[in-house]
This record gives sequence, structure tokens and C-alpha cells, in this order.
Amino acid sequence: MEEMKTIPERISYIGRRMFERKLTDMAGGNISARDSDRVYMTPRYSGAHSHWQLDPADIVSFALGSAEIIEDPRFSREGLMHLAIYKNFPDAKAIIHAHPLHVLPFAAALKPIEPVLEGTRKFGVIDLVKAAPTHTTELAENVVAGLKGKIPLIQKTAAAVLIPYHGIVVVSRDLLVAIDTLERIDWNAWCIIANRSLL
Repeated sequence: MEEMKTIPERISYIGRRMFERKLTDMAGGNISARDSDRVYMTPRYSGAHSHWQLDPADIVSFALGSAEIIEDPRFSREGLMHLAIYKNFPDAKAIIHAHPLHVLPFAAALKPIEPVLEGTRKFGVIDLVKAAPTHTTELAENVVAGLKGKIPLIQKTAAAVLIPYHGIVVVSRDLLVAIDTLERIDWNAWCIIANRSLL
């Protein structure tokens, strides 16, 4: 495995693995991590322009609470959601917003993802948040509301919610735990879909 000593190295590594494993697409998604009052985040158009082939130098870094970052052209379009999560959940240290291949049918059909695998039981049902336009403060607020009550999960492993017609958000205490959680949920979603052909 590649050496990952710094947060930007971990973020760029995880972005490449997500794209290779169809855990997100060229349409977007974003990854961030917090270290004390500093946030590290994938830049805008990481999928569309870079196809998730990011280098550590591409990762945007800024102070949590900095107003200037919102005007930065590199600031991710769903960055407002990340900032709202960090503001409301002090235990959150890593966030992945993604468009996984097997999760998207559930987001499109407005169906929660029930845990059918032993490895996903600890996350419970992955519910949908209230729909809102993408890239908006309203969507950020809805995601925060959907994560309320999941603080113990964030502290221990990770919590996740579905965004209607859009994708998924995973919030964790650690980036590697977040990507592990994302893949577990995606494979769980695939098992639900595949099991229907066995009935």
C-alpha cells in the first residue's frame, strides 16, 4: 500500500481507490478530514476534471470557520455540507460524500438500505434525509438533521445517510474507517439487489 503519512496523502489515496472500486463516479463526490481546527478537502471537479487522480498537493486546506474558503474557486460544491457536519459534530474527523454504483439505486428509488450482512449491522438502517437542491445550505442542514442521534456511531466507527436522488454521506472518526464503511454499505446494497434475483 502507498505510504500515507499526511492527511492530503490519505485523501488522494482514498479518492483513487474509491474511483477504481466504483464507490464514486466522475460526476463528483468529495472527501475531507479535520485535524483540530484545520480542514483538508478534495478540490472542486475532482471527478469531472481529474478523474480522481489527485496528488496531495491538490488537496485544499483551510481553517475551520474561515469565511474566505467559500469564495475560493477550488472549494468543493458540497463543501458547505462538510462544514456543517464538522460544526455540529465535534467527534467527526472524516467525511466522504460519494455516488457508489450499488447505493445509487436506493437513493434514486428513495429506499433505505437495510443491513443484510453481518459486517453492516453495526451501522443500522441507512436512512434517507429530506430532499433539497444540491450544493445548498438547505441540503447541508438536512444532512445534519439526518445524522442527529448517530453520535455514538461516529465516535465508535461511522454513521451514514442517503441523499435522495444523489448519493451517500459517511461520517467517521477516521478516514480509513470511513472508506471501509462506504464499501461495506455498497456491497450490502449489492446483496439486496442481487438477492431479489434468487427469490
